[in-house]
Amino acid sequence: MDLKIAVCDDADADRQYISSLAEKWAAVSGHGVRLERFVSAESFLFHYADESDYDILLLDIEMGGMDGVTMAKKLRQENETVQIVFITGYSDYIAEGYEVAALHYLMKPVKEDKLFAVLDRAAEKLRKDEKVLTLDSSGGTVRVPIRQIRYASVSGNYVTVYGREAYTVKLPLGELEKRLDERFYRVGRSAVVNLTQISRVTRTEILLTDGTSIPLPRGAYEGVNRAIINMR
Repeated sequence: MDLKIAVCDDADADRQYISSLAEKWAAVSGHGVRLERFVSAESFLFHYADESDYDILLLDIEMGGMDGVTMAKKLRQENETVQIVFITGYSDYIAEGYEVAALHYLMKPVKEDKLFAVLDRAAEKLRKDEKVLTLDSSGGTVRVPIRQIRYASVSGNYVTVYGREAYTVKLPLGELEKRLDERFYRVGRSAVVNLTQISRVTRTEILLTDGTSIPLPRGAYEGVNRAIINMR
């Protein structure tokens, strides 16, 4: 897998050290890597305006000028897929990482095995995010990135898939379920839900991050919670 990685740190020694570890990981794991280094959040964002195809961002938090968390929030406004790994000397910022869906925090001094494990996770997540679902709808054939699918529900012989748009296709729900991956869970006979999109589960419903409510059949509560735990 070919990956584009950015290392953003205003400390020369840390920037070079993290870069050398990332290059070593690439050699060990067999991934093709294009690595670029940035001395500030501002310099990265300036470059990003022309080249936005980064896969992984190894980002220091405490930098002069714009800090790493602020930069990540700006980036997330238009990029949902880049894997953000914060590198910091302090644990105070961990809660803020949830706002930008950071993959992980690494504490300085960064250990080689810790960084390698996080980069393995990032590469695997990116591989999954490349998957697409091909659907034959009334408007023609569409390809929907699986990561964008929040849930799917059935009505008669038709299934509606809810991504950034809704697509209704004539397809058994069981067949659709086979085309998805381990992020999805079958909720009774009428729905398949993306576990990563769930914000809350009650005895009667599943609430998604966008506010959607999906009725939860009797006896399904424990199964959904177990699936969420097993996925993490």
